[in-house]
Amino acid sequence: MGFTEAVRTVLVQKYATFSGRASRSEFWWFQLFFCIVAGAGGFVAGFMGAFSNRQGGSATVNTAFLIIGGLLILAIFLPLIALEVRRFHDRNISGWWYLALSILGLIPYVGYVTGLVIFVINLLPGTEGPNKFGADPLRPEIRAEVFA
Repeated sequence: MGFTEAVRTVLVQKYATFSGRASRSEFWWFQLFFCIVAGAGGFVAGFMGAFSNRQGGSATVNTAFLIIGGLLILAIFLPLIALEVRRFHDRNISGWWYLALSILGLIPYVGYVTGLVIFVINLLPGTEGPNKFGADPLRPEIRAEVFA
């Protein structure tokens, strides 16, 4: 799965789909897209903030940019969570573990360990063939019945 296909899959086809599985390539390509968008938005926000005191009418532009940026963050939050849950499913781990690890991540110093656990789960390859969460996203033609 390539960059554009991963972004299209996450944002259009599976926007809020928590069932099924997501391959590593889908996950990491979308993470790259998210970093590019967040970096560009941060650059524009910093640029606008640096020059906001030079003109009197730029406060309206800054407020509009903050509102638009906030809405974009809210719009991409749900696909990010759904993608992470599907990535856990690819490892044959329930998505509820992601919620538990995320909550544990709020505890000081424990958050480092939970962040590392989530990162390692995202690095590991998915289970070969179908599992209890669906067909293999890389090879959907492989079936579980060996002696069928």
